[in-house]
Amino acid sequence: MADGRTPRGWDVVVLGGGAAGLFCAAVAAGRGRRVLVLERNARVGMKVLISGGGRANFTNRRVTADNFVSQNPDFARSALARYTPDDFLALVERHRIPWVERKHGQLFCRDSAKAITEMLLEECHRARVEIRTGCRVADVARLAAEVADAAPRFGVRLEGGEALACRSLVVATGGLSYERLGASDLGYRIARQHGLAIVPPRPGLVPLLWTRAERPRWDELAGVATPARVECGGARFEEALLFTHGGLSGPAILQISNYWRLGESVRIDLLPGADLRDELLQRKARGDTASAAAVLAERLPRRLAERLVPAPLAVRPLAQCAAADLAALAEVVQRFRFQPAEDAGYDKAEVTLGGVDTAELSSRTLEARRAPGLYFIGEVVDVTGWLGGYNFQWAWASAHAAGEAV
Repeated sequence: MADGRTPRGWDVVVLGGGAAGLFCAAVAAGRGRRVLVLERNARVGMKVLISGGGRANFTNRRVTADNFVSQNPDFARSALARYTPDDFLALVERHRIPWVERKHGQLFCRDSAKAITEMLLEECHRARVEIRTGCRVADVARLAAEVADAAPRFGVRLEGGEALACRSLVVATGGLSYERLGASDLGYRIARQHGLAIVPPRPGLVPLLWTRAERPRWDELAGVATPARVECGGARFEEALLFTHGGLSGPAILQISNYWRLGESVRIDLLPGADLRDELLQRKARGDTASAAAVLAERLPRRLAERLVPAPLAVRPLAQCAAADLAALAEVVQRFRFQPAEDAGYDKAEVTLGGVDTAELSSRTLEARRAPGLYFIGEVVDVTGWLGGYNFQWAWASAHAAGEAV
């Protein structure tokens, strides 16, 4: 341990022992760099372990830059093109980790997410990366003018007084989601300290909540799930929607939450691909004696169907319903307007939108243009993927780009 007066030198110090940090460390050390990883938690890879329901949706076969949200949609293209899902899958297979492919190209561990953290740790061990856990960073400073090409450029002081120095500093501290797993704003503070702009962070892949007035009407449906098409902010997703206590969740809502802004409404089609208005009017014309609620329950969960049908139509046979009332019902079901009061916050969010402005970074190396030797990778950057393994692929790709450059 250093005594706090004489910094101990490293080629690379990585702040954060998550997916991006560990992978970057392994890549850099594999190139002969002396690398230290500092993790504030008692163990590394905490978010990896809980991801994908404990099975880690570690990548997606269909990754493109179009699957990401950023103020600069093109920024991620370079790193994603140079380290692909096939590249990471090859690493998984070299470690003989069983995996399965699910819908939409999502790749999961067959057994446990622990296999991914163990793989990353083994890669780091082979490359002689030093990993320290339970380390909290007190301060990061730019050192005095360089006197040689290999001279340290950054000083890192830990709580407790230990001082470290490094030629390259990689910030892989993640975002603000999952505070219980050690999330912090350290990465944003370091960026601001070095004059880098920050796109204001906000929760992403997060449930959306009803207004106080709407909540009593829908809360009894908590647990009801159904396929739906949702639209907002120019984006559209067709996946499962889930009613919860307080709002809506499920893959469809989590996806659209990345595009939703306070004050906007989310358009929901609860029968995607159908023409409910035409179906109801045709059945009325045939003299159908089934009620509107019964007809909806053929296609939707019964509790949801009953809640959507207004009281006058609940038991009245279709043949006796006014065409205008049936058209209005179809409008409610297929053009439902959900005006969220707010999102469910960082503790329920899977990721953090925003972060270090990509205009401040090299798209090839992830190095800060204004601070040579300072790199930002993974979730701390203003690049946020869809649900389905995209954020892990950004972690691998951005980490690889920086690891090859430090």
